[in-house]
Amino acid sequence: MSRKQRHQRHKTRDSDCWSINFLKYVLHIFNIIFFMSGIIVAGVAVWTIFWRHKYISLLSTFSYAFGAYAFIVAGILAIAGGIWGCCGIWREQRAMILCYTFILLVTLCLEAAGGSIAYLYNTLLDDDLSFSLNETFLTSYAIDQGRTKAIDQMQQEYKCCGAVRFEDWKRSTWLSGAEDELIFPPEDRLVPDSCCISASYLCGLRDHPSNIYYTGCIYQMSEDLRHHLIILGTMAAGASMIPIFGMIISCCLYVKLYKFIG
Repeated sequence: MSRKQRHQRHKTRDSDCWSINFLKYVLHIFNIIFFMSGIIVAGVAVWTIFWRHKYISLLSTFSYAFGAYAFIVAGILAIAGGIWGCCGIWREQRAMILCYTFILLVTLCLEAAGGSIAYLYNTLLDDDLSFSLNETFLTSYAIDQGRTKAIDQMQQEYKCCGAVRFEDWKRSTWLSGAEDELIFPPEDRLVPDSCCISASYLCGLRDHPSNIYYTGCIYQMSEDLRHHLIILGTMAAGASMIPIFGMIISCCLYVKLYKFIG
């Protein structure tokens, strides 16, 4: 290789403001941010699921859970992608950098999808809960063991009775169904014992306001879910900007390496 060719090669790599070494340094800094964002995104998504995991089974749609799980996958990809990207950048392997760019793209799509689902479900939340939660209460109580436990826990935690109002229990399968279909019989109860202000065996025989909660569970459930959806949507808006910047820099580095190495 002639002195002129060596000089051109050295200039192409190190001399201009978008040199290979400069892009590598920028991407290494970006990877630290990307890696940390993955930990935050996955952590927040796990928190939003497990904080109210026992109540997700009461929803008719899986939109909330799907959006949160999309963020968990995106967070894991960001963590793995940050490690993969550092290795590819350090070794200057174009195939690894190309794969890293693809990971950034998939992460962006997952975060955008999770954010879109959170926003759309937030607009439909009240209508969905007013139908689905009431239907679940009336048809699943004392029939589905998991949902029965979740309903009892919800009514005690939220200090509520019924999905919309306590009178809805009069139309429930639990009170009108055949005895052999039920996990436990009503035994002349008007509402479940978990509706009672001081829960005890057979306390649901009276539905007087001094004995049971009169507020429906839908109101507190809606407030809780909306709070979490806002967190997910805000996180999506911020986190989805990070992969875009990374894709631009990684593509520039890939092109530089292609021109330099051939």
